[in-house]
Amino acid sequence: MPSKPSPITMDAVYTAPGYLFRRMQQIAVSIFVEECRAFDLTPVQYAALVAIHTHPGIDATRLSAVIAFDRSTLGNVIERLESKALIERKPSREDKRVKLLHLTKSGAAVLRDIMPSVERAQLRMLQPLKPADRRALLALLTQLVDLNNEASRVPLRAEDALEHLGKSS
Repeated sequence: MPSKPSPITMDAVYTAPGYLFRRMQQIAVSIFVEECRAFDLTPVQYAALVAIHTHPGIDATRLSAVIAFDRSTLGNVIERLESKALIERKPSREDKRVKLLHLTKSGAAVLRDIMPSVERAQLRMLQPLKPADRRALLALLTQLVDLNNEASRVPLRAEDALEHLGKSS
């Protein structure tokens, strides 16, 4: 016997996982921007700075894979970071068409100085939950992200990108 279709209501929207993830993403970005306002960085710009700090000489294609961010949009992120003098692009010795990304001294200082604000933002996002619920939520979100990685428009490919990093710089 076929099941009865669900009624069309806003409650059905408000309780859907996709809607809840989208709302939490909005909340997370809002909290990050508020806590990190003095640094004028978005969460993606911050992630890019961390990746460039961790992997100096990374190119934009590999950076896209490491932070799981759309390559075409990442160009704008890189341009903003470069215009703020936080990163610089240098041509690869092997292929002058490839630009390798490096933090500037200013970029390294901003990254160091922003860390307490980023940590406050992360804590605020989870603050309403009890400690055990925070751990459970993070474990389940990690599991969902890992298991659904291939469904993403930009799957995380950090290991694949990084295994070739030493060969390109």
